[in-house]
Amino acid sequence: MTDKNQTSPKTVSYDAKRATDFARSELFERTFKEGMAMVEETAAYLDGPGRAASKRLSRAAALAYAGESMRLTTRLMQVASWLLVQRAVRDGEIQLAEASSEKYRLISREPQPSSQFAGSDELPEALKSLIIRGGAIYERVRRLDETMYEADNQAPPNAVGNQMARLTEAFAR
Repeated sequence: MTDKNQTSPKTVSYDAKRATDFARSELFERTFKEGMAMVEETAAYLDGPGRAASKRLSRAAALAYAGESMRLTTRLMQVASWLLVQRAVRDGEIQLAEASSEKYRLISREPQPSSQFAGSDELPEALKSLIIRGGAIYERVRRLDETMYEADNQAPPNAVGNQMARLTEAFAR
């Protein structure tokens, strides 16, 4: 007898070559460094100048600060986790099939939330900047995750890339 509320694990399709090539690319290295630097910068701000700045905010702005900082750190931890998994794939510490499983994917499949907390307009400029930059790297990594691990949603073939591949193959003979 099966439980009707029980769901089976979702099977994820992926483009193994694209995922492997990305994990070994300079783009990955830059994205990895940027993502980890963003995590460190955000932590340093929230533990230092941000903590002091939050104490001077109105009640509504202080609540907005708490909500936005939690949202930001959650998204950055998702980015860092995803990047670490891709590095583990590159280094042979984890199989690509495992990396493509739902437990290693980004939780949110939706773009950055547009709703702001009441009092968000009073937030320190430094935090607003971190939120914008953190959202940008999250979106970039989310798109990479979709591109690599959802082969069904891939963009149409790249005509220029196909032609370049044909030229490379022709001259390799």
